[in-house]
Amino acid sequence: MKALIVDDDRTLADLLAFTLRRAGFETHQAYNAPSAMMMFRQIPVDIAIVDVNMPGEPGLNDGFDLCREIRKESDIPIILLTVRDGEEDIIRGLNIGADDYVLKPFSPRQLVARIETILRRTSLSKTLAAEPFKFQDITYDTNLREFSRQGQDSVKLTRLEGRLLETLMLNEGHVLLAENIIDHVWGPGGGSTEMLRQLIKRLRAKIEKDPGSPVLIENLPGVGYGFVI
Repeated sequence: MKALIVDDDRTLADLLAFTLRRAGFETHQAYNAPSAMMMFRQIPVDIAIVDVNMPGEPGLNDGFDLCREIRKESDIPIILLTVRDGEEDIIRGLNIGADDYVLKPFSPRQLVARIETILRRTSLSKTLAAEPFKFQDITYDTNLREFSRQGQDSVKLTRLEGRLLETLMLNEGHVLLAENIIDHVWGPGGGSTEMLRQLIKRLRAKIEKDPGSPVLIENLPGVGYGFVI
């Protein structure tokens, strides 16, 4: 497995590279967004670990910009590293297709565990040719990650949105604890209640006829969420 590490903190980048190499990864390092994009186009990496705050250039200013540009060309998993935990940053990360959002400081070993979890899930989703979910006038194609409903145009979901919808649909009619949903979507130790809340909001905006009055994804305050049809 090949990992691209992008961080202007060379000490941290070196530490992450060392830890990943010990875990069996081939590592490639870049220290700003433009050089990382060049490296990404030259080397077929399996995952990118990207620091949000780093120098760049107009049009490719920081880690968010880099994540957005990579996502235009590839569906590889992307983990964002940041010291910022504000709601706007989480929303922005989800909007551009990041798979996980890890706050600094963190344990390199914990990050490796998160990387391995994401790669296992990604590999599994590629090898399983699951049958589409069908509920009345609703169809979700898990392979294409496309949600369709009679009378509405089909919509493409991100990997996280698709994993969330699959988790809810597999338990149709039941409210799942938020903690259990987080474990299924991000894996143990990943995600957060705020990230789940924002992901639910994004998913509702795509699949609900009226996102302001959702009927497919219900919320039991203080408990969790469920898919109802």
